[in-house]
Formats: sequence, structure tokens, C-alpha cells
Amino acid sequence: MALEALIRGIWNWRWRLLLAALLLYASLAMLVWFWPRSFVAQMVLAPAETTAMATSTLLTPVPMLQPALLDSRPGGNFGVYLGTLRSMEAARMLAAQTPILAQMTERRGSGLPGQLRRLFDLRIAADADDVQNYLENALSPTQDGGTVSWTVELPWYDRLLALDMLERLHRFGEAKVRADLANMARRRITLLQASIATERDAFARNTLYDLLAQHERAALVMLADEAVAARLVSAPMVELRASVPNRPLLLVLLAVVVPIFCMVLAACLLMLLRAGGA
Repeated sequence: MALEALIRGIWNWRWRLLLAALLLYASLAMLVWFWPRSFVAQMVLAPAETTAMATSTLLTPVPMLQPALLDSRPGGNFGVYLGTLRSMEAARMLAAQTPILAQMTERRGSGLPGQLRRLFDLRIAADADDVQNYLENALSPTQDGGTVSWTVELPWYDRLLALDMLERLHRFGEAKVRADLANMARRRITLLQASIATERDAFARNTLYDLLAQHERAALVMLADEAVAARLVSAPMVELRASVPNRPLLLVLLAVVVPIFCMVLAACLLMLLRAGGA
């Protein structure tokens, strides 16, 4: 089909396309407007390794030989911390300590989606797997430009619950990293003490004593430091007005996408009609 004929056919259908675009836009706009909105809780973090008194620095035998501390990549303890926020352990913690399962179940069983689930005998009750899927899809750690700080956001329909969950996740991530490091230090201390008790060579015993002192210092640092993985730059807080989804932005995008979609669909129909007629 020639381009001139295609343009002429679309122009002849202009009023039909305009009506179709208006009806489609109105339908999608109603869907966007009545879609439940969520409150976004957020906190600003910085890796603990970005401070001169970082735990990783104190655990290094020769701190001056430590690599550059102003590393904005999510590595070390901070990388483990970010991974913990979306883990199954974190999901089970939220399921046990917050009413998120009850709210998920209530939302899944209400309205038209709930009726469809009952009609097709689909599962309505939420479980820990649903909470983990929510964390993987909704929790968003984002680096703030080229700085060392990170913004962690978590949206949810209940404003107070969004804030509570973010606070609990931060405490859980810190506690997880601290416990893992402390357990590793205790195991090494126990092994070194047992080795020292049976070692008869004086030079080897002195070496073991040095290693024991380093790991005892590490255990002390785990108990003394408030932030092992992530320092709070801005404490968790939640917005006063729900902002997700962004309705104005979605309506503007629909105003651009819907006419283009209608024109492409009309062009496809014209070419199909022309091919069928030929």
C-alpha cells in the first residue's frame, strides 16, 4: 500500500479515530484516577565504609593501608545490608511483626479482582512469598547522583505501616550484618584459643596471640559501633500525601500515547483491508 493512500485513508477516518481516542483515553484515565494510591516512606543512607571511623577500618590491622574509603559502590557490608532488605528472612520478619499479611489479604479479596479470584477459585490469603515479591518489586535503593548517599523508598497503601516497615527493615539489615560479623569473630576466637592452648612453638604462639588480639578487637567493635553497614543520613520518614502512582504524569503520557496507538491501529487495519481486497 502506497504511503499517500495510507495517509489519505487515515485522514478519511479522522473523526472515527478522534472518537476512538477520546473513548480510550477516558477509559484509561478513569482507571488511573481511581487506582489506589500509596504513601512512600524513604530514608537516606551512606555506607559505613565512607567514614574514617568505619567498622571495616577498625577491623584492618594496618588502617593506613586500607583502600580509599570514599567508594560510592554498594560493596562490603553495605552490599550485604541492601541484599538483606529484600531477603526471605526480612519478608518473614515483616509477616510476623506487622499486619501486612492481613492488609494484603483484605486488598486481594476486595473489589472486582477479589470477585474474579473467588470465581476462578484462586488463592486470596497472602503469605511470606507475597511479602518477598512485594519487597523485590517495591523496595527501591537508588544512589543519589555521584555521591556516596543512597535513598531507599518503600510505598504502601497504609501510611503508618509504610514507615513502620521501613524502620523495621533498616534495623533488621543492620542486626543481620552485625550478627554475622560477630559470630564469625567468636568462631575465630574460639579456634585461636584452642590452637594457642596446644601450640608449643614460641614464635607460632606469638603469631597466634596477634591474630587473637585482632579478632577480639573485632568483637569489641561489633558491640561498640552503632552503624556497621549503613549510616542514617536522614531517618525514615513518610510523606503526608499519597504520590504513587503519579496521576498527572500518567494522564499526560496517556494523552500522547493514545492518539499514536489509534493511528497505528488504523494504519494496520487499512493495510489489512487493502490486502484482503487485493
